[in-house]
Amino acid sequence: MIAKLAWRNIWFKPLNTLLSIILLASSVAIITVLILLQKQFEEKFSSNIDGVDLVLGAQGSPMQLILSSVYHIDNPTGNISNDSAKVWMNHPFIEKAIPLAFGDNYRGFKIVGTNSDYLEKYKAKIAKGKLFDKNFEVVVGSEVAQKLNLKVGDTFFGSHGDAAEGEVHDHYAYKISGIASPTGTVIDNLILCNIPSVWQMHGTHEEDAENPEQSSTEPSRSEEDEHIHTEACNHDHAQHETDMTLNEPNMEITAVLLKFRNKMGIVMWPRIIAQNTKMQAASPAIEINRLFSLFGIGLKALEYLAYAIMLISGISIFIALYNRLKERKYEFALMRINGASRWQLLSLIMIESLILCFVGFLFGTIFGRFALGFISNSAEDDFKMTFNPIEIVWQKETMLLVATLIVGIIAALIPAIKAYQLNISKTLANA
Repeated sequence: MIAKLAWRNIWFKPLNTLLSIILLASSVAIITVLILLQKQFEEKFSSNIDGVDLVLGAQGSPMQLILSSVYHIDNPTGNISNDSAKVWMNHPFIEKAIPLAFGDNYRGFKIVGTNSDYLEKYKAKIAKGKLFDKNFEVVVGSEVAQKLNLKVGDTFFGSHGDAAEGEVHDHYAYKISGIASPTGTVIDNLILCNIPSVWQMHGTHEEDAENPEQSSTEPSRSEEDEHIHTEACNHDHAQHETDMTLNEPNMEITAVLLKFRNKMGIVMWPRIIAQNTKMQAASPAIEINRLFSLFGIGLKALEYLAYAIMLISGISIFIALYNRLKERKYEFALMRINGASRWQLLSLIMIESLILCFVGFLFGTIFGRFALGFISNSAEDDFKMTFNPIEIVWQKETMLLVATLIVGIIAALIPAIKAYQLNISKTLANA
């Protein structure tokens, strides 16, 4: 009965009630987004560096090297010599070395030259088809296949660089040999091929650009180029005598993901490689911790803003309840005459405040998840990273609910005490 009466009372002045709910819902929505964003952001970044102790790449920003080579959300620092990298890849300290070669994309999804170890690192299986075993055969990630409606046997031409609007390499066509299973990692948004495919794609393209009259001076080469172009257009990927292999000299790759047998190498190699080569070795753990610390500053600022809004909403609820108490003191006096106890009046004020806070919390969590869905769509377009808006972080969200209800209790405390101490005779005498 008291709860029903409290519900009717809070809608006696709907504009004041809506203002209080909107303020509280706004603060709860911001905090909900921060809770979900921080948890999922850290999980996604941490899961992608599992099994990677160091990343070997061109000199430059270590953070840029990690973001480009591990997460594929930045431009590479440059290329390194494959022959020089092999020296370190074959070192006794190394348990596993996964080379990566970038250069092209297909409709915004990066084409990465690598080997089967890359799929094993992310525990990706071949859901359909088979692994690439020839040049220009590719395995596409599950998200790529779904978004672009690709299937085994389809062919396509890549575009130069990371932008979908880049120059189209139409002298060789890629053929889909397999589709990877979903993993929840970066591999879901990549197109994988062997490294010689990347070399051959750019080697032939660059030679054609530098020697436009080669066909007139070397007839045998012209016939071979025409044969390759015809087969590409017909989407036939039979092995050619001119296909490159991993043994090609003087070639370049973009980076190498290293896993050590001896953990001393993780400490020693960055300094040794920087002093003795033109490469660098960056630690994903160190760089991601730096990123989290920078990311955390922004999150903390937003969190403080959200709690400030929650405080303002608490003040708004207090003012609404206090003003309502002054307007309803004669009503409360009549309730006392008709048998209502002091505690019932106190409970009525408290329940009104708690209902306001609970409704604000409910709408805030809903709005927060809609906001995270919008953020996820933007992140997916820009960084190929998605967030799950329907996930519930029970511990933190329960704490948020408790904090919201505490705000309601504190806001209602003074009006409730005033109602409890109401003097019936004095109130009715002044009526």
